[in-house]
Parts: sequence; structure tokens; C-alpha cells
Amino acid sequence: MNLKKFLNEEQDPKAVEKLLGRISSLLTSQEFVEYIAVQKKPALNLSPDCIALTNRRIIFCRPKNFGLSMDFQDYSWIDVVDCHIKEGIIGSTFMMRTVRNFTNMMDYLPKAQARKLYQYAQEIEEQMRGVRREKDLESRRASAGGVTVNNTTPIIAQPQQFQQPSQPLLIENEDPFALLQKLKGLTENGIISPEEFEEKKNEILSRV
Repeated sequence: MNLKKFLNEEQDPKAVEKLLGRISSLLTSQEFVEYIAVQKKPALNLSPDCIALTNRRIIFCRPKNFGLSMDFQDYSWIDVVDCHIKEGIIGSTFMMRTVRNFTNMMDYLPKAQARKLYQYAQEIEEQMRGVRREKDLESRRASAGGVTVNNTTPIIAQPQQFQQPSQPLLIENEDPFALLQKLKGLTENGIISPEEFEEKKNEILSRV
């Protein structure tokens, strides 16, 4: 990796070089480092903490055992909902929050580097909000599609229900009063309309 592109805001070259050496094995296919911010505490710190932003995630890098090992905590951009900075007298604090409300932070970052972190994070956040919105819409469409399919079933069946009871009503030999009772039941159950009831009733009574 080109070391110089990560030293534009006076990052510690040794810390950046060490981090890039460690982080390169963590990167997935088509993933690359976009920016590195290096902590700068007032006291001497030979192994400062760092934040690396890649095109896919935020990685908090904290050296352990006097710099002999390093603890990595990474968060995919799709899960990050909020990043912000808080500037103090000595440096700035970078804070992030995920969709599951998990938070992480790093303090004593040089202000120029913290602002770069924030600027890049805001651009990615906007993109990810769009991605999450689209996924949510797709999920809602799929859910609504399932409901629509279920709701259409009785609607399709209704014309058949209206047609079926009309057949026995035309049987000449059936008792007219029994037919009227059957018609009344069909009307009460909403299977035929009151207008249809009146029409059939008049037809039956005309044959009595």
C-alpha cells in the first residue's frame, strides 16, 4: 500500500506503517483502506490506537502487550447508523453507533484527522441509509404481496357462490315456501343481495 496517502494530516508514519502491515491480512476481496486516523495522547505513547476506514467497514485498532499484538473491532457500514465527533481542547473524540445500538469511540484524535473520519463516514452513511431504505421497501413489498395473494382468494370465489344457489331455485317441483325460506337464509348470510331476493321472491310467488 502507498504509505504517503495516509499521512496527509500528520499521522504518525510508524503507527500507520505498523497498522497497514497488520490490517492487510484482514481485508477481504475488493476491500481497500480509505483513511487512517492515529490517536495522539498528551503523554508519550509508542503504540497509539488507530481507526481505519475501508470501503466496507470501520475498524478500531488497539495495540496490546506494548504493541506486540493488536485488538481489532470492526463494523460493517451497512450496520452503522450514526457517526459523530466531539472536539475538545486536546484533540477530538470519534463516536459511532450501530443499528443494534452498540457504540464504540476513540479519544485524543487530532482534530484534522477526526474531521476527515467524520466527513468520510457521513458520505458512506448516506449511501447506507439508501441501501437500508431499499431493503426495507423490498421486504414490505414482499410482505404486502403475500397478503394480497391471500385476500384475492375469496374475491375470486364469490362469483361462483352467487351462481350456485340460483340452480335449485328454478326447480319447478320444490315447495315455494321452502324456496322462500332458503332465499331468506341466503340473503341474511350475504350470499345474495336484497334486490336479488326480491326478484326471486316475486318469481316464486308468481308460480304459486
